[in-house]
Amino acid sequence: MSGSGGNQSGRGNAGSGSGSSGGGQRGRGGGGRGNGGPRDSSIRNAKGRERNRSAERSFTDNAPSQRTRRADPARLVAFEVLRAVAAEDAYANLVLPARIRHHGLDKRDAGFATELSYGALRGQGTYDAILARCVDRPLDQLDPALLDALRIGAHQLLAMRVPAHAALDQTVGLARAVIGAGPSALINAVLRKVAAHTLEEWLEQLVAGETDETKVASVRYAHPEWIVRAMRQSLVAHGRSASEINDLLEADNAAPVVNLVALPGIGSLNEALENGATPGELVEGSALSSGGDLGRLASVREGSTRVQDVGSQLVARAMAEVDLGGHRAERGAEGAERADAAGSPAEAWLDLCAGPGGKAALLGALASQRGATLLANEPAPHRAKLVSQALSAVPRETWQVRTGDGREVGTEKPEFFDRVLVDVPCSGLGALRRRPESRWRRTPKDLADLGQLQRDLLKSALAAVRPGGVVAYVTCSPHPAETTAVVTDALRKRDDLELLEAGQALDSVSLTGNLGAGHESTAQLWPHIHGTDAMFLALIRKKP
Repeated sequence: MSGSGGNQSGRGNAGSGSGSSGGGQRGRGGGGRGNGGPRDSSIRNAKGRERNRSAERSFTDNAPSQRTRRADPARLVAFEVLRAVAAEDAYANLVLPARIRHHGLDKRDAGFATELSYGALRGQGTYDAILARCVDRPLDQLDPALLDALRIGAHQLLAMRVPAHAALDQTVGLARAVIGAGPSALINAVLRKVAAHTLEEWLEQLVAGETDETKVASVRYAHPEWIVRAMRQSLVAHGRSASEINDLLEADNAAPVVNLVALPGIGSLNEALENGATPGELVEGSALSSGGDLGRLASVREGSTRVQDVGSQLVARAMAEVDLGGHRAERGAEGAERADAAGSPAEAWLDLCAGPGGKAALLGALASQRGATLLANEPAPHRAKLVSQALSAVPRETWQVRTGDGREVGTEKPEFFDRVLVDVPCSGLGALRRRPESRWRRTPKDLADLGQLQRDLLKSALAAVRPGGVVAYVTCSPHPAETTAVVTDALRKRDDLELLEAGQALDSVSLTGNLGAGHESTAQLWPHIHGTDAMFLALIRKKP
């Protein structure tokens, strides 16, 4: 969150299903009050209390009790999203679409609510630093709902083209409607102090005299200090310059474009393109959505066109396209019963960590085209159902969903699969732009906690792949502890494995043919370079 990056586009998140036509640039006032009829000229009301003596009273910034008493629906949606994230540990991209539908927001209001929700969550650390200078007590002593209302007000005042009087009036009205009349005076006073300076002026005040570049970047770009350090380390680990850190952090704060994929041989982008989407520039069969409720598209509802970051599309296609060099192996009776059109044993593919099913759907469609089969594994039953739903558009004979621990598949089906995708659970540091709340939830401890699970899943994948087959190790994180360190450990323990050139594999399935993502045989995509999530890919072949 830099001063120059404050005016964000307000476009929806890839998972939100409700994009925007520019909510962040909307000069939205809203909430105008009507005049209920002719004024009673009496100077006392029915209770005998004296009325305002002037013919027409002017409500000013100093009269919060006279502000609007209702919650504007778009701002109410944003408030409910922030409350669900803070109080229920919910994910904004899952809560937001449901609240938009519940309140019946049109496209314009949905865009405003999306930018307000995501912007307030992304900038939370910086806004809290500003609010701390405007409140006469520690922020942790404020009612959490009141603090969320202040964050919503701060984002409108500092990073959206909302007139100050409208931001003040509507935030007080929101608080009065959903919290109560008591906090209105405090909110009014605090937000008036916030409005006294621009975002850039506030940032200059917050970093004045600070010489630690990490702390400065943390405030300016609204990332916890440990993530700033982790991202700088990640850039260097993957062959890039640490000087790119500010560009990377700024890219995390840009509202992400909605990426679509038409399932190969099944879906079509025609409907999306007719509704304002534009063809993707990085990978075949992709498009960039112009916003709006994607659930209105029949192809999206049917599942033949899906919302999926282009980075995820690239790594899935790269695994599917690896040349196995003609090496095939017997897989027992079950494998012998399957054959492709040429009479050769059909390939068996595995998505070891399939939930919620985005990559599985794309792999299933690709497998169907090639006469292969896909086993999609997911340990959580409710997420396994999501995987089945995601695969519903793919011919049923192509795929099967297994509900169970992925660490056991290598033992249950040793050396059975030709291609294995292991998209391990990770910190999600590569998708902070799509998960705005994640940066404030994650801690360095998460990296340590996930490390053993990642290694165990990769070990299972390597046990499950046949000689001559390939394992694609994927994370949505660039952190070396989750990427190169895990791969290096696996290679160190065995002498029957070799790394393939993942950068070349990505280039082979990209429309540009020159992504420049490879480094020392692995590959790393970046938001500030490729416009994708920061996906990591290593392709490991078991020697035939």
